[in-house]
Amino acid sequence: MTQPDFDEVIDRIGTHCSKWDDMEAHYGVAPGEGGLAMWVADMDFRPPAAVQRAVEATATHGIYGYPGAHAPYLEAIRWWMANRHDWQIETSWILTCAGLVNGVAMALDAFTAPGDGVVVMSPVYHAFGRVVRASGRELVELPLAQENGQYRMDWSRWETMLSGNEKLLILCSPHNPGGRVWSEEELREVADFCTRHDLILVSDDIHCDLVMPGHRHRMIAALIPEIRDRLVTLTAATKSFNIAGAHIGNAIIADDDLRGKFKGALMARGISPGLFGMDMVTAAYSAEGAEWVDALTAYLDGNRRVFDDGVNAIPGLCSMPLQATYLSWVDFSGTGMSTAEFTARVQNSARIAANHGTSFGQGGENFLRFNIATPRARVTQAVKQLQDAFSDLQ
Repeated sequence: MTQPDFDEVIDRIGTHCSKWDDMEAHYGVAPGEGGLAMWVADMDFRPPAAVQRAVEATATHGIYGYPGAHAPYLEAIRWWMANRHDWQIETSWILTCAGLVNGVAMALDAFTAPGDGVVVMSPVYHAFGRVVRASGRELVELPLAQENGQYRMDWSRWETMLSGNEKLLILCSPHNPGGRVWSEEELREVADFCTRHDLILVSDDIHCDLVMPGHRHRMIAALIPEIRDRLVTLTAATKSFNIAGAHIGNAIIADDDLRGKFKGALMARGISPGLFGMDMVTAAYSAEGAEWVDALTAYLDGNRRVFDDGVNAIPGLCSMPLQATYLSWVDFSGTGMSTAEFTARVQNSARIAANHGTSFGQGGENFLRFNIATPRARVTQAVKQLQDAFSDLQ
């Protein structure tokens, strides 16, 4: 494999790119003149060459009819889970959805009814709450505790917070926005909690490949196979390989009954995979793709160090230690500023578009989320602009 050039600065402006083309409308930060897009969770890197070759081969063929013969695509997923995550699955367990937010929506459709409670651990990926509320379900937020600057699960508190109306729990593993890789003990506690309260467990593992050196992500399905009768695992190549525009993901469900219900929800909505998405995933989930991901995580770890060192040098700011993902969760509470004040400084003075912590639910009020999956020169630039914007604190 040719070594990828993650330092290449690629101009994405004017390419139907939400991250760069929409940031001024959402945050008042214009691209150019130092404006940086660090909000939407995709990367400013090209995917592996194998993915590009697959797209070009399909385009060269020039016929874009209904896709079939899914066996190579399903086998690539099976191979990836076995070789990268020590998880032995059957291709018959795989159901393809239009991305993992769609996968969450299908799970709500399949396993809950309007008015049912859906449990999340807050703060957490903002799309969960949006989909839960839009579907007419009740969002039940269990607040994560902080210990030594990182999130932990607060079982003694949570045990008393359920009403009995809850039917499903969504686990974000690794955690977004906190970047935690949950320990085996924590995952077993999640499984016990769901069993005790008779909850379907939907584990969103979309960031499973983006783990910093020194940490290891475990698939709860591989670790605790005895909960297969209540477990749906959501995975995708889109985050790992920067192909989110393909809108393709998977629900991997070992239990026949659960899988049948989920499949019914997909069929009722007429959802099936697209040609280019399947070709891209098949190419990505390969030995070449594995080498590329290893190079990517090493580069992201370097970005993490640059960003954390610079941000943590600003009095009152603290970046939560990042174990996985490329999303840095920065606490501004030490500045003594209101949410509106520190947010305005980041957007207007530092000229950075970052996700507002309030969108992630309870506990996010003092935070902003920064996407560091961009060339290192931009990470260095972001640090400098943040330091300038908060220079009066130094």
